Parts: sequence; structure tokens; C-alpha cells
Amino acid sequence: MTIATSQVGGINRGFREAIVDKLRSCHTKDQLLAFEAQFNANANAGPLYLLICEFLHDRTISRALAAKWLKTILDDRENKLTACMKHL
Repeated sequence: MTIATSQVGGINRGFREAIVDKLRSCHTKDQLLAFEAQFNANANAGPLYLLICEFLHDRTISRALAAKWLKTILDDRENKLTACMKHL
């Protein structure tokens, strides 16, 4: 049996709730991606996608919200990779 270990478990509850609130306030793809870029550049909690996974695991957020946010982040990464590959 494989047990996943927490990568971002060291952050306090208030900070976690603030991140969830900020994520919920992102109503467009561009807002979410801008927040992701800012979070990844400035926070020491690891990449945002890992934190979203942690929220999902802890049932801090719904599966639907996690899926929406993760799909947006992954689609953006996929589009960037595709664009990069076209230039090679």
C-alpha cells in the first residue's frame, strides 16, 4: 500500500483559508492563472497545484472546485508545452 505524504502540511489554518478564499474569488481563467503565478513566485508553500491537491485530500474544498482549478492550471501548462514544441 502506498501512503501519500503531505508536501505542504506545515502551513497554518488561517493561511490555508486565505488561499482558498483567494482561489474562490478567481472567476476567470486569467484571474486563476495570475494568482497561480503570483503564489508560485512568492509563497514558500510549494506550487499551488500541490496545495489544491492537499485541500482536496483534506476535504477543505469540493471535488468540483478542485477539478475546475486543476484543469485550468493543467490546460495552461499543456498549451504552453504545445506552443513550445511548435517552435522547435
